[in-house]
Amino acid sequence: MYRIILFLLLIALAGWGAAWVADQPGEVLMSWGGWRAHPPLPVFVLLLGIVIVAAMLAWTILLMLWRMPERIRRSRRERRHARGRHAITQGLLAIGHGDSSAARQHADVARRHAADDPLALLLHAQSAQLDGDREGARRAFHAMAGRKDTRLLGLRGLFIEAQRADDPVAAVGIAEEALKLAPASTWASHAVLGFRCAKGDWNGALAILDNNLASGLIDKHAYRRQRGVLLTARALELEKVDRDLSRDSVMEAIKLAPTLVPAAVLASKYQSEAHQIRRSMRIVEAAWLAHPHPDLADAYAHVRLGDSARQRLVRVETLAAKAPGHLEGALAVARAAIDAMEFARAREVLAPFIAAPTQRVAMLMAEIERTEHGDSGRARTWTLRAVRALHDPVWTADGYVSDRWRPVSPVSGRLDAFQWQMPLAALPSDKDAAIESSPFEEAMLAAAPRRVEPPREPPQELPADAPAAQDNVPVNVTAKPAIEPAAVVAPVPPPTEAVAAAAPALFRARQDIPKAAGKAAAAVIPAVIPIVRAPDDPGIDDEGVADEFTEQIHPVPGQAGGWRGFLSRWGS
Repeated sequence: MYRIILFLLLIALAGWGAAWVADQPGEVLMSWGGWRAHPPLPVFVLLLGIVIVAAMLAWTILLMLWRMPERIRRSRRERRHARGRHAITQGLLAIGHGDSSAARQHADVARRHAADDPLALLLHAQSAQLDGDREGARRAFHAMAGRKDTRLLGLRGLFIEAQRADDPVAAVGIAEEALKLAPASTWASHAVLGFRCAKGDWNGALAILDNNLASGLIDKHAYRRQRGVLLTARALELEKVDRDLSRDSVMEAIKLAPTLVPAAVLASKYQSEAHQIRRSMRIVEAAWLAHPHPDLADAYAHVRLGDSARQRLVRVETLAAKAPGHLEGALAVARAAIDAMEFARAREVLAPFIAAPTQRVAMLMAEIERTEHGDSGRARTWTLRAVRALHDPVWTADGYVSDRWRPVSPVSGRLDAFQWQMPLAALPSDKDAAIESSPFEEAMLAAAPRRVEPPREPPQELPADAPAAQDNVPVNVTAKPAIEPAAVVAPVPPPTEAVAAAAPALFRARQDIPKAAGKAAAAVIPAVIPIVRAPDDPGIDDEGVADEFTEQIHPVPGQAGGWRGFLSRWGS
């Protein structure tokens, strides 16, 4: 609005000035050589204005002609830059949806039109990675690392390529250079920390951890936990080399991470050796309340050197009472009770877990049967049950199972990754943990002829000098095996015709499929049952042993695939 008012004011001012000039009397005398002119004042002012406007117009035209080549060059450069930007955009989109040929074409266009654009270098590197051209990607990342604005991105790409080439020395060198350039770089810090932990350089790892805290990459709580993990790893490594430094490290670690199991075990050991019994017990109790573990129970049982087995049993019962109903507490009490020859107490604490035993529960029951009664048959039965029993918790990290605690994961290099839990291969595939046989297998087992075993006395009531006959006792397990072996006993007369007639048919009708459903219901049954392997299950070698005598001398060539196979099949 104010612009309109200002424009009207200027028009009014110009009109007033023109009227004022027109009202002025007089003439202007101009003499130039022999030429004389004496126009009136208004005419002179008008002519002067026309001359000024013409001069300005001429100057503008000359300036435009002077600047025209530069404008043409700038316009051409802007068009090339716009084409390059368009190619970069389309190339990155092609990389996003996995079109390697389109990404390569757009990368070539971007290189021609926008060679100095850092995104063009990024597009070239990623298109080379998508094509599998490792050398081309490495050259592109080297070019990016040579520029100041893309140096960190180029180092990141070189680090990834070094990892793919399985060159840890080059990878750690690149990561350390990137960490010097950008101390707050997350990937570089994680890589250098993992490499130093893998090399056992705990002092260097602690320095990196301090740098992460100063850079704001981790908070105070995570810093305390990770520093406790690193100090524990250093203490465990120096336990037999430098006990003083090991003791100082683990005592600092237990202050930072009081629930860390290996730190609590080692700190309890050092306190017990220093006759600080109450302090040692408090350290184990604090960790036990957070994570019950068999190493904690063992450290608690032997907190006072020279105690008898019964004293250790009483102490372990006190510890187990702090986490009532936990499996680790029951196993610890059973272990101490077996050492103290209190077999009734061991059976009592293991009784709630016998219905679905774990491997350690089954092995403890086998040891009880063998030690208390000398019953090798029942001990063997429990040992067989341990084979099919549930797995016990172990130290696992990223699907990797270890027999001991480690500070970093060997799979991902993640710090404090190991957890005391059940491995993935032991997890049930559904809510029912028992392994049930299929109806077809039950029909096959029911139709198979079985020998009838004559009744006999329980194994524990046999005289001591009698031969052991428990080897033929069938295994009493909660999880039914897929195929139950028939009991092998002394020969008996064949079954009568009535018994043979009572045996069910070999193929029985499925009760879970209604007859009215017909083919639609039968289609629900999968034709092939897929075999699913757990991530941490190494499995077996699917390739059999080659036999040179069974191999064909002239094997039949396989049918070609793709268009060649289609044309060959079409022609046949």
